[in-house]
Amino acid sequence: MKLTMYQVDAFAEQVFEGNPAAVCPLDCWLDDCVLQAIAEENNVSETAFFIPAGDAFELRWFTPVEEVDLCGHATLAAAHVLFKHMRYEKSQLTFLTRSGELVVRKHEVGYSMNFPAAPVAACVAPDALIAGLGHTPNELLAGFDYVAVYSTEEEIQALTPDFTKLQNIGLRGVVATAPGKEADFVSRCFFPKLRVNEDPVTGSAHCELAPLWAERLGKNTLIARQLSKRSGTLRCEIRGDRVMLVGNAADYMQAEIQLP
Repeated sequence: MKLTMYQVDAFAEQVFEGNPAAVCPLDCWLDDCVLQAIAEENNVSETAFFIPAGDAFELRWFTPVEEVDLCGHATLAAAHVLFKHMRYEKSQLTFLTRSGELVVRKHEVGYSMNFPAAPVAACVAPDALIAGLGHTPNELLAGFDYVAVYSTEEEIQALTPDFTKLQNIGLRGVVATAPGKEADFVSRCFFPKLRVNEDPVTGSAHCELAPLWAERLGKNTLIARQLSKRSGTLRCEIRGDRVMLVGNAADYMQAEIQLP
């Protein structure tokens, strides 16, 4: 059995930027163990699989370790494959996911994704988190990730996490964030328990970050910069209880998987 697979750099203007995701279009679902094995073999932060479902597409995301409930960059990559390589003709498409319906719209340049906003609230800091970050944040919030808020972009850049300690913190991972110099806010995202020590550009984390900074900065349209080695820029718009994430994508590879 042969499967076509694409590797796409999401939230990128050219290859070697943004966050790489593998995308495998399917006619029907394979066994979960096969999907997980493909994701582990790819060993990128996320592999997206989708199948047709009437006028929409069912979409699932797998890290090398497990299936996850939401992934922004792999959603962008999957939409890019459908629009560019599979010649999807409408201007927007709908993905059916564990997190509900996600709508992606194609623009003259790039794509916009309509995601659910994720509230965060103050919490008690686990000892492993503070030890793992190596620098105590001004405050700690929790949603589906811990969100560590600092004062400056320089503090975010200077973090040297102990990823072994961050494997034992309970939630998906840790997102460190602060006001930016040129962007409205900056961040870095650490998910060692998913075998992704530092994620290059994390769309789903901005479902937590964008509402937080929109409230604090008093604006509903924000520019975000993720300060990973590859780096990436997102435009975020708050629309009620939804977050619009806007970015581009670049093709890196098209390949063929040979299954037994």
